Amino acid sequence: MATKKFMFVNRKAPYGTVYALESLEVVLISAAFEQDVSLAFIDDGVYQIAKGQDTTGIGQKNFSATYKALGDYEINKLYVEKESLEERGLTLDDLMDLTWEDEDDDYEEKPSIHLVDRADMAGIMAQQEVVISF
Repeated sequence: MATKKFMFVNRKAPYGTVYALESLEVVLISAAFEQDVSLAFIDDGVYQIAKGQDTTGIGQKNFSATYKALGDYEINKLYVEKESLEERGLTLDDLMDLTWEDEDDDYEEKPSIHLVDRADMAGIMAQQEVVISF
């Protein structure tokens, strides 16, 4: 199978709908099939990778720790829209520390999250072969 460039666009809050969990499952499946996978976090999607998620009050399973496994699947292109963070009063410091190990650089851990503005995000999306929005 030929490798394709997939981008999964996450626009919804992590809980209250199935979109965030289903997106994460599809992302991991795509990576298992050795596709070139990237994720975009826009609008309320930025909350999916926020630190300190606690779901006890809503009675749903907290799946946020699964994002830490993305690096193990060689998914290291996580694009966060700067304006979406700012509109919600968040900064990069409010997001989980998601990293990957660069085999070419003596397994040095590198950040997976890339902060980009709306214009850059549009350009990154335009470079993809497949864009799926959740």
